[in-house]
Formats: sequence, structure tokens, C-alpha cells
Amino acid sequence: ELFVQYLATYSYKHGRGKEKNALTYSDLSHTAEECETFQFLADILPKKILASKYLRMLEKEKRDGAVGEDDEEDEEEEDEDETVGEAVGS
Repeated sequence: ELFVQYLATYSYKHGRGKEKNALTYSDLSHTAEECETFQFLADILPKKILASKYLRMLEKEKRDGAVGEDDEEDEEEEDEDETVGEAVGS
């Protein structure tokens, strides 16, 4: 409980919480990326992106990976699966 309270308080004070008088997801994700203390949460609290931007990223990865070998393609598919899971949780 104390950890969650500290994370929320820190995010509120160092984010836009004071301006909006509210704590938002973007405040939490920004704290996870910028503060060394909370960087282990970066995978759990990723920044939100638009689905169209994510799809463009996937297309670019497929085009760039088409030149590589089969082993590289398998690794890219695993990375895409992890990224999809993160995006769905957002």
C-alpha cells in the first residue's frame, strides 16, 4: 500500500496532476520512464500509442525483417507478440 501511495504521490507532484487536479495514466507512465526508482515499472506502465501508429510500426518491422534470415523472423514474431500484449493491456 505504501509503495502504491508513494508512486501515486510522486506521479501527481511531478506530472500534470496539479494542473488538472487529477492523476492520469500518462502521469504514471511518464514517472515509470523518467524516474530511476520506478523504471522497473516501464513494461507494466507503457506509454499509450494510437493503434494506427502501432500498425505502422509493425509494417515497418516486417519490411525491415524481410531481408533477414529465418531465425531473425522468429525473434521478431516473439517481440511482436510481447508488444501486442502490452498494447492490449494499455
